[in-house]
Amino acid sequence: MKAESYNVSNLSVNSLLGAIESKDIAIPEIQRPFVWKRSQVRDLIDSLYNGYPTGYIIVWKNPDAKLKNGESSQGKKIIIDGQQRITALTAAISGQEIIDENYDTVSIKIAFNPMAREDEERFAVQDSSHLKSPKWLPDISVAFKRDFDSFGFITKYCAENPDVSTSDINAAVIQLQSISNRQIGVIELAHQLSIDEVTEIFIRINSEGKKLNQSDFAMSKIAADEKHGGNMLRKAIDYFCHLAIKPEFYSKIESKDPEFMASEYASKIKWLKDNNEAIYDPDYGDMLRVSFMHKFKRGKMADLVSLLSGRDFEAKDFKEEIASESFEKLKDGVFNFSNEYSFTRFVLAIKSAGFISPKLINSQMTLNFAYTLYLLLSKDEKIDKNKINQYVMKWYVLSVLTGRYISSPESAMDSDMRQIASKGFEVFFRETEAAVLSDAFWDIGLVQNLETSSINSPYFSAFIASQIYAGANSLFMNGTKVSDLINTMGDVHHIFPKDYLKKSGVTERSKYNQVANYIYLDTQVNILIGNKAPGEYFSMIENQFETGNLKYGNISNRDDYISNLDTNCIPHSIINMDAGNFEEFLFERRKLIAQKIKKYWESL
Repeated sequence: MKAESYNVSNLSVNSLLGAIESKDIAIPEIQRPFVWKRSQVRDLIDSLYNGYPTGYIIVWKNPDAKLKNGESSQGKKIIIDGQQRITALTAAISGQEIIDENYDTVSIKIAFNPMAREDEERFAVQDSSHLKSPKWLPDISVAFKRDFDSFGFITKYCAENPDVSTSDINAAVIQLQSISNRQIGVIELAHQLSIDEVTEIFIRINSEGKKLNQSDFAMSKIAADEKHGGNMLRKAIDYFCHLAIKPEFYSKIESKDPEFMASEYASKIKWLKDNNEAIYDPDYGDMLRVSFMHKFKRGKMADLVSLLSGRDFEAKDFKEEIASESFEKLKDGVFNFSNEYSFTRFVLAIKSAGFISPKLINSQMTLNFAYTLYLLLSKDEKIDKNKINQYVMKWYVLSVLTGRYISSPESAMDSDMRQIASKGFEVFFRETEAAVLSDAFWDIGLVQNLETSSINSPYFSAFIASQIYAGANSLFMNGTKVSDLINTMGDVHHIFPKDYLKKSGVTERSKYNQVANYIYLDTQVNILIGNKAPGEYFSMIENQFETGNLKYGNISNRDDYISNLDTNCIPHSIINMDAGNFEEFLFERRKLIAQKIKKYWESL
């Protein structure tokens, strides 16, 4: 790393807070809610009081962008790491209210005991006892105000605490006020650094090994921007994601943020207050990624960071008009993302494919690209609008089955975006289907992929989705659907009971928990099965057709029973199986599941 790529300096606490106030360093209130515990604020103040190191603040300079008149627009510095510490100082020393993780405006006041003994706290989070006790200065922020009467405070303190000497209390107050002159390390990163370089520096400096992602960088740039309305755009993204999980949060926005309620964004997200759908609950990274991809036809978030800075990729410099255009396009992307019709229709498409529960969603990136595709196709005049849902369903299922966006998802998304733009979606889809869903995939690849013990396996989720799509009855039941068990009263159980297998010598978790041994089963039926061998309890079920005493489920005739076995991919030979046939059973069921998923794919 070249030395000119960054600059290390020290700023006093007072200078750092001044840079924030003057907006030389951008840290808007909504950039990231304050999540520190109040005790952490106290500990930070105590460390500064005692002269202990408090880590580096990392800022990244926005590039100077050329204006149309030839002049240069001065780039601001953006906080990359250290916001929580700066916010803590702003609250404790400047006495400013802050936004907490629930988006409430709160005060954090730190009390100070000038004459604390070794076994006593010198600093504490203010409570009612500190307001009543003569030993405490209830709020240290008053000591940093210009009109603080140090002499008057010391005189009054000594009068209320006769055993304290004037010189001792004076020394303590001076040491408290010296916090404003304590030095904090600031690392300023040059604007020409790539995101990868910035991340590498961050990891090397950050003792916790925390890794930033590209969405963090993009959101910092957006939040720090006032000229192009980025600060309000950032709120819209934050609020949408919060409302997607907690619809009742809307009333808080109404009462706490009149500025946002007066903006053009408020009406776009209002519908979420009545939405309780949980299939797709995006975080800000998801929303930002989809908004960016479908508008810019690119898949790499690093490009968005550059474009919002005004980067001209050909001239390799920065222009104000590029930054302005990029913010406008991103704003349109956020509007499209948050559109009620688009969002609800997309979720309906995913659910229509059988993925009706968050339990079946294995990859948020896969959902992100599916929604990106929905928004792209909705704006494509060459696409039959009646086919959009079908295309989205099929692409989502294809992506799930092939793990398309699991390893190196950004590269895969960027490549797909470029090929769709070049060939058109329909041609790209046909070529991709032929390449990745060949006969070898269905007959060999998928069968092998199903050899896993992960309950979150995307292949098992695809199987369950195929059953839900077909309206399949659960095992041994006529009228109780697999979808009923997913949503309400059922759970995954073992076809070869786990305890039975362990007692029979199959003790490896990776064996008895194979997904081919899993089935969604009515809980009461599962209790009756207990630890019986499959051959035993399947025989008992078949005997019910003769006696009419329906104890295991409610299927009353053999034809429905055979159909039920096929629906749940159970080999008919299971009636003769015990633990010695377990491996044979797993292999046969994996093949049946693979063929079930293939038929499902062809029927979409």
